[in-house]
Amino acid sequence: MTTPNCPVPHREDELVLMGHGAGGRLTAELLETLVLPALGGPPAGPLEDAALLPGLPELAVTTDSFVVSPLAFPGGDIGSLAVHGTVNDLAMRGTLPVALTLSVIAEEGLPLAELRSLLGSAGKAAREVGVPFITGDTKVVGHGAADRLFLNTTGIGRRIHGLSPSASRARAGDAVLLSGPIGLHGTAVLSTREGLGFEADIASDTRPLHRLVAALAPYGTHVHTLRDPTRGGLAASLNEIARDSSIGVEIDENTLPVPPAVAAACDLLGLDPLIVANEGCLVAFVSPETADGVLAAMRSLPEGSEAVRIGEAVDGPAGRVVLRTLVGARRVVDMPLGEQLPRIC
Repeated sequence: MTTPNCPVPHREDELVLMGHGAGGRLTAELLETLVLPALGGPPAGPLEDAALLPGLPELAVTTDSFVVSPLAFPGGDIGSLAVHGTVNDLAMRGTLPVALTLSVIAEEGLPLAELRSLLGSAGKAAREVGVPFITGDTKVVGHGAADRLFLNTTGIGRRIHGLSPSASRARAGDAVLLSGPIGLHGTAVLSTREGLGFEADIASDTRPLHRLVAALAPYGTHVHTLRDPTRGGLAASLNEIARDSSIGVEIDENTLPVPPAVAAACDLLGLDPLIVANEGCLVAFVSPETADGVLAAMRSLPEGSEAVRIGEAVDGPAGRVVLRTLVGARRVVDMPLGEQLPRIC
């Protein structure tokens, strides 16, 4: 009697999905199985928000693309978001921005007045940070070939003396700190896009975080890991850190700073605030003996005035994030499969 063959299903017509760009498990799968192998294989360490330049470890580089829809939303627009997002990716590696590039991909038919306003917003945001645009590019594609306007940025940063955070350096026992409320950016963008009406109460938290990170310099190597929870929200960031540092993470639901308007919007829409994108807060893993001092340093600045301790890193199981709920139960916080709110950055 022969054993029937049961081949693994394989499709030659697999397609890119919106979830592949959402920062969750589908993004990781696309990177691991297609993007990184095509470009020469994965790096030696974890995938960080910014990379240290080979041979020049005092400098970091990051690149990002912004495809948010709509182009403007309460609290910001694609121009300011592009600057803040790039500056923040550099800051999460403990560096301050020294230069930016900006490439513009505009769709035929975009009003010049709107383009002028959005690029003016990018210029204003860069001046407020104190970082120049040093080069860029402009392309126009045919009507229908893009969604009005895409922006691509590159940022160069210089290391803040004493800081060397990495997604792989969190340790069991670390305090987990959050610099501010979660869920504001994603719900603001979704409400504006879909005309849900929450925009009267919710504005994006988009802002630069480099000054907040610079305030942590006195704590040096006690600051193990920094990450801004953008695509995939806090859930994705904590899962990535737990995986890359081979630790477990436990957080308390009653300490999570979810604004009432965000909680109401998420309840109505069936969203989990933990996976909604943010653009103006960071999560930090720090030595427990320095947690109070780091919190005080964060709270001394407007962008960290609502900083809180939300949990701690534990010995294991490695890679698992657990939420202690309001009623005393425990539930696993999984890495999102994809983003519930696409096109938010």
